[in-house]
Amino acid sequence: MPFLGDLYEVTHESAQVAVLDDGEVVYVEHIFGHNATRIIARPGARLSVHATGVGRVLLAHAPTEQVNELLRFPLKKYTEFTVVDPAELRRELAKIKRTGYAISDRQFELVSTSVAAPIRGPGNTVVAALSLIVPFRSSTARRYVPAVLAAAQGVSRALGAGTARHEEP
Repeated sequence: MPFLGDLYEVTHESAQVAVLDDGEVVYVEHIFGHNATRIIARPGARLSVHATGVGRVLLAHAPTEQVNELLRFPLKKYTEFTVVDPAELRRELAKIKRTGYAISDRQFELVSTSVAAPIRGPGNTVVAALSLIVPFRSSTARRYVPAVLAAAQGVSRALGAGTARHEEP
């Protein structure tokens, strides 16, 4: 929670943490202020893994078998921007794994963009994901990447993870 609080103080945008459970994203914590982008996710809420920033981060680091199982079935299209093509989603997951973060632009709701990064536990295993939900404005989400990465790395260090390597944003 202190890392989410710091992220909120720096950005004044909604911040949240989620885990992967049975092919869905489960939100475990969130923080937002009166002027931050409203989010539908609340602790305990379950959302589709393919259409959320935290879900994409978690899926990018999930075992191949788990990804294959999810992609066996048609994916729900929440907005005109939701990626439902398995090949395109696999390309995006590979990019997320390579860069260390995801920008999920209007995939779940038309009014918001998610900037997400993995939280790692002991052995650098991805155990959760942290995201910032910002209002959709063409190309402003990228400026939040360093803050999201720093917050996720802070939580990861607190959980006993080492430093993860990724490409620069």
